Amino acid sequence: MASKSSNAQQQSGRLDWFKWLIVVILVCAGIFANYYYSSVAWAIRAAVGIVLLVILIAIALQTVKGQKAWGFIKGGRAELRKVVWPTRQETVQTTVIVVVMVVIAALVLWGLDSLFMWAVAWLTGQRG
Repeated sequence: MASKSSNAQQQSGRLDWFKWLIVVILVCAGIFANYYYSSVAWAIRAAVGIVLLVILIAIALQTVKGQKAWGFIKGGRAELRKVVWPTRQETVQTTVIVVVMVVIAALVLWGLDSLFMWAVAWLTGQRG
């Protein structure tokens, strides 16, 4: 049973370059067609582009790398569901803390800049 699956995967892997070549050719054809038919309404060109994109994704998912990418996307969605999102109150509190710290840092830097400008002016004799 495992040898049939392995053999099918090897056969699929051998044809991957052909599938990717088809994808690249269709992308180039889509870009050329969009440029060539620029006088056609944008909605029609967008609809054709969406259909072409679906076809490209379907072809790409038939490759080994496409299947790995799809598995990665599914894993990412699963991890995203595990995230504990902050409440509105926590978000507002964190935002206020960040704004206050930025204002404090700006005041400290402004004070240091003024002090250094005064010291350089005093040392160079350019005080007015």
